Amino acid sequence: MRFHLDEHVPHAIAEGIRRRSIDVTTVDAALRGASDDVQLAYALEQPRVMVTNDPDFLVLAQQDVPHMGIAYCAQERRSIGEIIRRLVRLWEQRPAEALRNRMWCCAGWKPKPMSCGVA
Repeated sequence: MRFHLDEHVPHAIAEGIRRRSIDVTTVDAALRGASDDVQLAYALEQPRVMVTNDPDFLVLAQQDVPHMGIAYCAQERRSIGEIIRRLVRLWEQRPAEALRNRMWCCAGWKPKPMSCGVA
């Protein structure tokens, strides 16, 4: 499993994941400011699981936009260290294909995108 972090995710999370030798990319100059669907399409093309704390991605998931998976981590609910630990655990325990077109919340698997604790 490889990750792509959107521009709202702190770089400290990317660095923490990289320290564990996990392949992760962040938004570069070409993608900075790009729409969420462009970001999601990039992650699908790579293929990478999109890591975000932006609830707009939950809306895209409900609209059946194809993706390699969305890992939603509401930063106000978890510390950076806890988010890193949970993403590492996801990487260790699930094959990438298990997330295709599915949502994963830092709290664990959720049956519906909006059940990640976002109204």
